[in-house]
Amino acid sequence: MKTPERLRIAVVGLGFGAEFVPIYLDHPDVEAVMICDANPARLREVGDKFGVTRRANDVREVIDAADIDAVHLISGIPDHARQAVAALSAGKHCACTVPMATTIEELQAIIAAQRASGKNYMMMETAVYTRQFLYARKLLADGVFGLIQFLRGAHYQDMECWPPYWAGLPPMWYATHAVSPLLALAGTRATQVHCFGSGQMRAELHQQYGNPYPIETAIFQLATPGLCAEVTRTLFHCARPYMESFTVYGENACYEWQMEEADPVLFQMSPVQPDHLRDETTTYPAPPDRADLLPPEIRKYTQRFVYNAGHSHLSFEQGGGHHGSHPHLVHEFVRSILERRSPWIDAVTAANWTAAGICAHASAMNGGKAVTIPEFAAQ
Repeated sequence: MKTPERLRIAVVGLGFGAEFVPIYLDHPDVEAVMICDANPARLREVGDKFGVTRRANDVREVIDAADIDAVHLISGIPDHARQAVAALSAGKHCACTVPMATTIEELQAIIAAQRASGKNYMMMETAVYTRQFLYARKLLADGVFGLIQFLRGAHYQDMECWPPYWAGLPPMWYATHAVSPLLALAGTRATQVHCFGSGQMRAELHQQYGNPYPIETAIFQLATPGLCAEVTRTLFHCARPYMESFTVYGENACYEWQMEEADPVLFQMSPVQPDHLRDETTTYPAPPDRADLLPPEIRKYTQRFVYNAGHSHLSFEQGGGHHGSHPHLVHEFVRSILERRSPWIDAVTAANWTAAGICAHASAMNGGKAVTIPEFAAQ
C-alpha cells in the first residue's frame, strides 16, 4: 500500500491529550486531525478551542474510520493494551502514552498485533525527549562519561484525587519515566530484578489491584555485562512533590538531574594517573532547547504553549511541562510513518522498557525474590 504524503491522525483522550492536538494541527506532514473523548463537554471545549470539527465520543468510531491513518491514544492505563491492539488490527498506526500495558501477556499481544498489521507502534515516553535527556545523550556521544558504571532513576508523584483507576496502582507498573532514560543511555535492556515494597497504604487502596505498597524500589541487572541500575517509584503516602530524575555515573563524569527548576549538575574528574589525585570540577549546564531538531511550524511547542495560568492539566503542571518533549514525540511518530521505518520507541523497545517495571512489582510481591525479565526481540 502506498504511504500517504500527509497523514490523517486521531487523538483519543483529551485531558492531557489536549496538549497534542495543536501540535498535530500545525505539523506540516499532517493533513487533518480527528478528536475523541467520552466526555461531551471536554470534547466540545477542545474542538472549539482548536477548530477541530471532526469529533467522536467513542474510540470505536475512530477505529472504524477508514480514512484515519494513525491513532494517538492518551486514554486511561487500563485501556491502553485493548485499544492499541484494536487500532493496529484495524490497519492503523498507533502511538500510545505510557505505560504500554500492565501485564507481560498484553505486551506480547501488542507486539503480535503490530507485526501482523505491519503498522507502526510507538510508546510516547516523554522522559527520553526532554531537554535534559537530549543533553545527556550528547554528553554520551561526545565521550564525556567514559565507561558508564551505574545508573539511577526515580519518579515521585502523589496520585490522590486522580481518576479512579489510579487508586492503589502498583508503583512499578508506571515506572517508564524513571526506567527508560537509564536503559536508553546504556543502550541495553534489563534482564533481572530484585524489588522491595515499602511503606503502608490505607485499606481502600489495596482493593483494586491487591497492591499494599505506596513505594517500590528496585535493582536491575542489565544485559550489558557488569552494569546495574536502581529505580524508585512512589504513587501514594509520600510527602515529596513531583520529581522525575535520572543520574548517569561514568568513570570520568557524573550527570545528575531532578525534574525541578534547577539545572542538572555535571561532575567531572581528570583521567586516572598513577600516584595523582584526580582534579574535580562541578558545573550546572543549562540544557539547550532542541527546537532546532523540529520543523519550524511546531518549534514553539517545546515551550509552555497550550497549558498556561488559565488552562492547565495536573499531569502537565506536575511534570514541569515535560520539558519540551511533546513536539519531538509527535514529529518522530509522524516521520517514522512517512519514512516507512520503525520509530525509535517501537513495540519491542517499549515492551522491554515496560516489562522491567511489571517484573519489578512481581518481585516486590514476592519479598524481593529475583525475577527474570523476558526479552522482546526484534524479528
